[in-house]
Amino acid sequence: MNNAIVVNRPNFNAIDVAKIADQLDEHLKNCKQVVDAVSQIQQPTWDTLISPQEDAHNALSLFWSPISHLNSVMNSDELRDVYNACLPKLSAYYTEMGQNEKLYEATKSLRNSDHYNSLTVAQKKAIDNSIRDFELGGVSLSETDKVRYTDIAQALSKLKTQFSDNVLDATNAWQLHIESIDRLKGLPESAIAAAKQRATEKELSGWQLNLEFPVYYAVLTFAEDRSLREELYRAYNSRASDQGPDAGKFDNSDIMEQILKLRAERAELLGFDNYAELSVVPKMVESSQQVIDFLVDLAERSVPVAKKEYAELEAFAEKELGINDLQVWDVSFVSDKLKQAQFDISDEDLKPYFPATKAIPGMFAVVGKLFGMSIQQVNDVDVYHDDVQCYEIRDSNQQLRGQFYLDNFARAHKRGGAWMDVCATRMEIEQGIQLPIAYLTCNLTPPVGDDPALLTHMEVTTLFHEFGHGLHHMLTQINTGDVSGINGVEWDAVELPSQFLENWCWERESLDMISGHYQTGESIPDAMLNKLRDARNFQSAMQMVRQLEFALFDMRIHRETTSHNTVDLSTVLAEVRQQVAVLPHPDWSRFAHAFSHIFSGGYSAGYFSYKWAEVLSADAFSRFEEEGIFSEAAGQSFLHEVLEMGGSRNAMESFVAFRGREPNADALLRHSGLVAA
Repeated sequence: MNNAIVVNRPNFNAIDVAKIADQLDEHLKNCKQVVDAVSQIQQPTWDTLISPQEDAHNALSLFWSPISHLNSVMNSDELRDVYNACLPKLSAYYTEMGQNEKLYEATKSLRNSDHYNSLTVAQKKAIDNSIRDFELGGVSLSETDKVRYTDIAQALSKLKTQFSDNVLDATNAWQLHIESIDRLKGLPESAIAAAKQRATEKELSGWQLNLEFPVYYAVLTFAEDRSLREELYRAYNSRASDQGPDAGKFDNSDIMEQILKLRAERAELLGFDNYAELSVVPKMVESSQQVIDFLVDLAERSVPVAKKEYAELEAFAEKELGINDLQVWDVSFVSDKLKQAQFDISDEDLKPYFPATKAIPGMFAVVGKLFGMSIQQVNDVDVYHDDVQCYEIRDSNQQLRGQFYLDNFARAHKRGGAWMDVCATRMEIEQGIQLPIAYLTCNLTPPVGDDPALLTHMEVTTLFHEFGHGLHHMLTQINTGDVSGINGVEWDAVELPSQFLENWCWERESLDMISGHYQTGESIPDAMLNKLRDARNFQSAMQMVRQLEFALFDMRIHRETTSHNTVDLSTVLAEVRQQVAVLPHPDWSRFAHAFSHIFSGGYSAGYFSYKWAEVLSADAFSRFEEEGIFSEAAGQSFLHEVLEMGGSRNAMESFVAFRGREPNADALLRHSGLVAA
């Protein structure tokens, strides 16, 4: 095997939007020719059947990944039109390949041959997954049903993109110009300065607010003007719906119904009762009922505590702030005041200690100490925006392990949220071993003026979360692309490394590496750290039931929708909230219309994965609590047994190899303050 390292970074500046469609056609033509050729082989081997497909699909991925990424982070009308026109072609190709009976039979022939026994564990896992995916892709359907399956796949691809575009457009459409500084009373100076800067950029006097999350968070948490909090809450939580200031303009209502019905129809074509049952097949869980039982069990432990927390919040709001009709847009504001009263700490107090210029290299240092890696910026690399940097990761032997693009700050025409996406996958190619490359994207508070960006502790935690995903992708040592990095990892286990890494945002030894006052360099004082840690489980039950609300809503709408009948989303949401929620929600609230995770992302009937994987991550971290948070033995074990293995074996096998046993929920409940430590 050729062990030369091959770095296939994108050339963003060479992308010509006008040529994308024709270039995609050429890639798809090549892929089809390869698939047609290898599917004719009578006695297939890995090298004759699988490798040529890997090469063709890798070339397609290297071409398409930067285009897809730019559509998310540098969205423009021209790129969006081309991107949306190309999606049906990609959907049609992958559906056609998944239903290719000759290719399916050739893959089964390889699976049943003596040659299969000589393959690596990773290669065997890739073949087994491929056969499963053929069957889930409708390879055994009648010709009529295959046509319908293809139509469904293309329609869903288009609808998911429309959903996402509507959310982005609705977010960008709303602006609030403020003439009086009095309306901004209570906001941090940095938030006011940023609002001033936005207004100046638009050649306006006064201040400008928008619906980028750092702005929304600052107003809801700190603005003393109750009407301003309500105005932003209403605009943010009615985006892309039939309600709010842009009611009907970007409405996702019909799109959501179509997505649910088409998913249900696809599941029914494959013989499943509903989409939720189809969704769990490649996951760790065994049935959608197991998911419901898991969520309900957590709810039964959490709801009574959450109700006490909310009652305490109501009493504080009335007694200390004169708010006797607590509304949902008051909750963050009152909670911050209550946290200050109980723990003498506010989220804003910590921001000076987390300048991005310290937090980011500090995070790299934490990972370096934990896993024996070094991370350095790569200069003279083509990037798509001035905010973006490229970095490389090397191990203790100075072996290059991966690279990543870091795009941290919120800006216009960039989708909200935070995510890791694949740029290039580690795999064996003709020239050697292709290096894994990741896109790491956040929407953190941007810098204002000459000061560095000052991050909330929550934003630092988000940064660690996404970097955990990136490490899972980049530190893999698997050379089989389909199970390398995050590929092939069960979806309800994919959050394990990301949630696991968040724990290092709470420990003194690691906090000293990621924090330092932006003016003095001073470490977080012991008193402040103690307050931060004491407040860690502040309203943890309320946070828990909020996540359970999302997960139960997601699972129920996908379990209960059929191809002929879509459940009433508002009714299901009301029932779920009656079961687990403690916050009041106005009738006009439409959070589901911007619930991109389940309608346009990869979490459909899978949002529970966050809580499922949190059990794994909390239990995994408990080993470090026992051995030391920078235990070399524990760090190397997690590196070798989890991160490096990727999807080459079942996630449970990897967890047991690291932890020595199967997981239990005790650590999660303890970390959440729901059981005694």
